[in-house]
Amino acid sequence: MATPATSVPPSVVVHPVHSLQGDIEVPPDKSISHRAILIGSLAEGRVVVSNFLRADDCLATLNAMRSLGVPIEDTESGQIVIEGVGLYGLEPPMSTIDCGNSGTTMRLLMGLLAAQKFSSRLTGDQYLRKRPMERVIKPLRQMGAQLRGQDGDRLAPIEIEGAPLKSIVYDSPIASAQVKSAILLAGLYCDGKTTVKEPYKSRDHTERMLHKFGVTVEVTELSASVTGPAQLKPAEITVPGDISSAAFLMAAAAIIPGSELLVRNVGLNRTRSGFIDVLKRMGAELSGADVADDGLNEPSGDVFIRGKERLKAVHIGASDIPRLIDEVPIIAVTALRAEGTTVIEGAGELRVKETDRLSALARNLSALDARIEEKPDGLIIPGPQRLRGGAVDSFGDHRTAMAMAVAGLFADAPVTVTDTDCVATSFPDFFKLLREVSVER
Repeated sequence: MATPATSVPPSVVVHPVHSLQGDIEVPPDKSISHRAILIGSLAEGRVVVSNFLRADDCLATLNAMRSLGVPIEDTESGQIVIEGVGLYGLEPPMSTIDCGNSGTTMRLLMGLLAAQKFSSRLTGDQYLRKRPMERVIKPLRQMGAQLRGQDGDRLAPIEIEGAPLKSIVYDSPIASAQVKSAILLAGLYCDGKTTVKEPYKSRDHTERMLHKFGVTVEVTELSASVTGPAQLKPAEITVPGDISSAAFLMAAAAIIPGSELLVRNVGLNRTRSGFIDVLKRMGAELSGADVADDGLNEPSGDVFIRGKERLKAVHIGASDIPRLIDEVPIIAVTALRAEGTTVIEGAGELRVKETDRLSALARNLSALDARIEEKPDGLIIPGPQRLRGGAVDSFGDHRTAMAMAVAGLFADAPVTVTDTDCVATSFPDFFKLLREVSVER
């Protein structure tokens, strides 16, 4: 069984630094790695995935597909080789499928397993079992799926009775790539066109990858459709670096004067690059992020960041959030180094992530003497502010842990971040890489 290359300690002390200097690569993209395994398993033939993310969340997806009878080899060369079984080649799992901490694994599997001819059951860790699942159950039931959750169908574990599905047009009340992807994967098994409409455009990795595997995909600014029943052809996938992981180091370099950091081969998909746009609006010195995006392939490039003494505050609204949902924690920390008041609105979705990220940020930054106002759907952060040292908690959330580590880089004294082993879900080498690029005061 594949395992992450690095274990993460349960707590980490981060010391203030003089600057960040280096030429780095960040872990492979988590969202794309998930989809490469899931969609590759449905192809009819051999699929080779290069630069797969060996972190806990993606390994949960890999092991889930193995439990469904898909031969998947983690080769010595570092490639993942999948012998795709086609749409109808999955086998009944011998036991409950454990999705660990991965909401992507659980929600996308719900769409995939709803159309099978067998029953299955999905569960996860204590954090995943608190995350909302009704948002996926509701549209899948409209397609004819038979799913049952706990607590009024809100929570996992999820019981799935495979059933024939029908295509639908679904107007999603939220912009969620996981909801959209679950419906599109279920739509692969339906006769005709299945369409998902969203209030704002969410990340589009599923649509791009399905197209690469030969599925008929139609995309507009606010909708995505697949036509089934589909036949997926073999393909080769190379996963770029994860912009959401890179964001923590990029932000650190941008806000610490004298820093010079080159991040190589990072994904620059326009539905994921909202964080870079925010850095530019804040006046960060950044180059290399303007690459061509044809909407079909996953664009990537090298991004260079030079630190500045001060940035400027920005307003982030609901229409911005889908393109930077995972980066809000580090944007909040960055705002502490900006002139003016940064306002983040329309981010209520952060309350149902691995933890309530808005509450976690407000509590942690307040513990370091920051002034921060928590709103039902966002945060108000005046700046610039100085932080004292102290102890903060990740609350079991990898992005909260990494954001607070960045805060420790410019605090007046060391910051201890506890419950940091959760970082293994996405960026097992984060603290190691952070030490390598840090220049001590």
